[in-house]
Amino acid sequence: MRSAKDFFAPLAVGAPTPVREVPARPSRMIHFFDPSNPKMAAKVPDMVGVSDVLLGNLEDAVAADKKEAAREGLVQIARETDFGEHTQLWTRINSLDSPWVLDDLTTLVTEVGDKIDVVMVPKVQGPEDIHYIDRILAQLEAKGGVQRPILVHAILETARGMANVEEIAGASPRMQGISLGPADLAADRRMKTTRVGGGHPGYLVRQDPAKGTDGTPEYAGERSVFQQDLWHYTIARMVDACAMHGIFPFYGPFGDIKDTVACEDQFRNAFLLGCVGAWSLHPVQIDIAKKVFSPTAEDVAHARRVKEAMPDGRGAVMIDGKMEDDASWKQCMVVLELAERLSANDPELAKMYAEAGNEG
Repeated sequence: MRSAKDFFAPLAVGAPTPVREVPARPSRMIHFFDPSNPKMAAKVPDMVGVSDVLLGNLEDAVAADKKEAAREGLVQIARETDFGEHTQLWTRINSLDSPWVLDDLTTLVTEVGDKIDVVMVPKVQGPEDIHYIDRILAQLEAKGGVQRPILVHAILETARGMANVEEIAGASPRMQGISLGPADLAADRRMKTTRVGGGHPGYLVRQDPAKGTDGTPEYAGERSVFQQDLWHYTIARMVDACAMHGIFPFYGPFGDIKDTVACEDQFRNAFLLGCVGAWSLHPVQIDIAKKVFSPTAEDVAHARRVKEAMPDGRGAVMIDGKMEDDASWKQCMVVLELAERLSANDPELAKMYAEAGNEG
């Protein structure tokens, strides 16, 4: 058994000391780009400051004959681009059972390791996968002279990974967060949907039939239906696992780029359940994520009123006819902390929250 005292010790001689707390940086959207696509690569500098996270994708959506070009393209982008203080650079490496993953890690960590903030690992099955990545990253950081530890983000894409989500979340000090991968998870679970994220019109509850004059149900009448969320349980359990271990949960991709309304709805569901961000597959989804994963001005103003009425969170007060106590005070502190963090990097948000406070 490994001693708890050793948990935060480097796993290789010369590797940087592991973090004890994951940096809480704005990550409302993780915007994917293909480094092997020259048109996409050329747009990366213009996306700095627009997207909280830019992710060079090396796995799905990159053809086998483009894998090396994507890896080399990401190295070039990392070297030539100044990402500033407000945009992180992530990468999604190839799966651990692929022939490309070792080259992905060896090349990226030793050549541009100080520019890579987070490595996203697909199809994580259990804590053993994180342990494997943890050790290799430490060895390569030492070899490449990387000064800060590269964090790890797991994608929840298999039933086994879902069953092991708590162990995955706590597998390493490197763990930054976990994303839902709905398409692969649906296939692995044998779910009967071909959609990439979002709901399904067949997953519903139906209103009870009306009663006739004699009190018996009239089954032939019109009855309302209410579509349900296929991913509610999965997201909620992922959020709990992340919260328990002090890391961050994310919704994954929403595949129907043109359905911006449903995308916003799904992102908001994830936000309300505790997710801090979602994947962006197209620039149109960046603004949706920025809007959804930022607290509203009204929520911030209300949270400030509660804090002013209960500075230390003790007791209970009435505000607008509703009781606020220590539990609601804690909820308000979550909103205010997030608003403060986001507005520090976003002048428009800072102005909106300031004006909301003045109006309140």
